[in-house]
Amino acid sequence: MAGIFSCSKGPALHDRDEMLEFSVDTLVFDTVFTTVGSVTRHFKVFNRHPNDMVIRSIRLAGGPESPFRINVDGIAGPEIRDYTLRANDSMFVFVEVTIDPLEEDNPLVVPDSIVFITENARQDVNLLAWGQDVHLLDSVTITTRTWTSGKPYLIYNSLLVDTGQVLTIEEGVQIYLHRFSTIYVAGTLLVKGTVENPVVFQGDRLETMYRDIPGQWNGLYFLNGSGEHELENMVVRNASSGIHMGNLFTGDPAPRISLRNVIIEHMTYSGLSSIGGTVRAENLLITDCGRYSILLTLGGDYHFLHCTVANYWAYTARSTPAVLIADHYRVSDDQVLTADLVAAEFGNCIIDGRKETELGLSRWNEEGLFGYRFSSCYLKAPPDLFANDPEHFENIFTDTDPGFVSLYDPPDFTLLPEAFARDKGDWEIAQQVPFDLAGNSRLVDGAPDLGAYETIPEK
Repeated sequence: MAGIFSCSKGPALHDRDEMLEFSVDTLVFDTVFTTVGSVTRHFKVFNRHPNDMVIRSIRLAGGPESPFRINVDGIAGPEIRDYTLRANDSMFVFVEVTIDPLEEDNPLVVPDSIVFITENARQDVNLLAWGQDVHLLDSVTITTRTWTSGKPYLIYNSLLVDTGQVLTIEEGVQIYLHRFSTIYVAGTLLVKGTVENPVVFQGDRLETMYRDIPGQWNGLYFLNGSGEHELENMVVRNASSGIHMGNLFTGDPAPRISLRNVIIEHMTYSGLSSIGGTVRAENLLITDCGRYSILLTLGGDYHFLHCTVANYWAYTARSTPAVLIADHYRVSDDQVLTADLVAAEFGNCIIDGRKETELGLSRWNEEGLFGYRFSSCYLKAPPDLFANDPEHFENIFTDTDPGFVSLYDPPDFTLLPEAFARDKGDWEIAQQVPFDLAGNSRLVDGAPDLGAYETIPEK
């Protein structure tokens, strides 16, 4: 492959007026997964002169064996001959690349160039792609296995962890999902990331502009009857629903999940949604969701400690609260299912966002259990929601913003040194979660902060 990049710029021009101009000198492709192919990129070629120019040849230096493909105004390569570019006009050159498997864990540079030959000149535009080998999984059902770091995993369409089987994902594993792809778990999922090397689930569009674009894949779906899931030091981004638990009309028990040090960001619908499930979440950060950050329906049993919900979704107007807790699920206008809300407990948490009220409580069955409680929390909500209700609300703060470092460009939901949410946490709750999302001790200064992050005192 190295020889592809050996072409030279050619002889110098006799007259600069005979040169073409290009919108780029190098067209760069971000990481391209082997065998899959890239998005189409393009650049423009300009004839800035008062006379037509005949381009004798437009070709890939690597010839037919090049991993790149070109198309010039609808004419496919690898070589286009005798193309006339009109005076003071321009044309588009479209480029794609597909890279053969490299048998390498680390990305490898794959170069080539497009050579333009006119009557008296030879010019070129460099092409550069980063090729990455992957484990490609397309519409598969898997049995018990362990994924380790090295080559990323790329999922097309769907992946199902089968009933009674266990998928263990070790630290540092990168999982990419193609558009509309879903991970279903009927067995058990164990994610064992670390603070330094978390496990990451995200869309497979790796260009910088897609870094925070939601809706690139469907999400992680945990089915009724599945096992005891433990997800630790994990990032889920750019999906429709980050983590969804449960399904209707089944006699199997709802899923049970432990979340520890988990970030869920950039979701078109919800960050964490549950139909009657059981959740224990510590150091959970959920940001930027189009509808709900946390949606708990049809009852369940939930415990959230030192979690941060910061829903500053800016793509559309959001009419729903960041956190909604309900004992029911509306199947249709004529059918509403209900179940006991055994518990929905939030301790030392922050629930914040753009709306005036970011907490919703919806009870349908007045005779069933509806056991919610918020202790030492910052809530973006009017005081009349929790005033004079010590059974459900204790030590609640709401009179100022919590004091995040930055909401946008880029967001940073750690706390400023002067933040209101600093030192407001309950000590007994903090002892249950002694380290924050970044691995810092909450107990070192004797006054824990609210939310998923602890501000480190200056030495």
